[in-house]
Amino acid sequence: MEYKSTLKEIEERFDQDVTRFSNLDTGQQTTLDALFNMELITDGIVAVYPELNHVLDIGCGAGNYPVKLAQKMSGFDCTLVDLSQPMLEKAQERVQEVITGEVKILKGDFRTAELKENHYDVIIATAVLHHLRDDQDWEHAFKKLYSLLKEGGSIWIFDLVIHDHDAIQKLIYNNYYGKYLTSLKDESYRDHVFAYIEHEDTPRSLTYQLDLLKKVGFNSVDVLHKKLNFASFVAFKSGTTAS
Repeated sequence: MEYKSTLKEIEERFDQDVTRFSNLDTGQQTTLDALFNMELITDGIVAVYPELNHVLDIGCGAGNYPVKLAQKMSGFDCTLVDLSQPMLEKAQERVQEVITGEVKILKGDFRTAELKENHYDVIIATAVLHHLRDDQDWEHAFKKLYSLLKEGGSIWIFDLVIHDHDAIQKLIYNNYYGKYLTSLKDESYRDHVFAYIEHEDTPRSLTYQLDLLKKVGFNSVDVLHKKLNFASFVAFKSGTTAS
């Protein structure tokens, strides 16, 4: 595998970007349909869990998803995990202002963090899993996430994906996604984004992730939305969900 950013390098980049990621409207401008998916995922959580107790947000950034969720229901406890301490502090401040439950923060990598097993109703994982590396890392991470959920719990994912066919991958990235990035600013901005994706990220295809979720034990997976190289999807751990 070509050289990829270390966790420390990723942490340092996000340490410098707290202000942008604290904005619900612009925090994920390089991401297609970011605001739509935030609404969709939080609406989905409310629909499935009208009585929500424990939420875990891994790679929480500045806490946008729990903040949005709290606009729809506020009586839940929230655990926030991120590599960046400045991000965590901003997320804690923002989330605690809008929920009535407890907010806990944990600096570090969710793969090794000491988190309660069989504890969370919902795990939110947005724009974080593409930092995983080889197949072993992906499987280990998904097993860990499965172990943290209660029976009937679920993980809600929104992330960058690739396409397994090389020609389709090149078409979507170079033509469609590239044009979108250029429209945000210019071609140099497009090249900048492509460069840090190449340097920092190791995304997998949507089908790869859906299959892996089932392999590690999730009994039900569903695609919520896909647009070009971004997808949102959900997986449920067996058991009775909230009704």
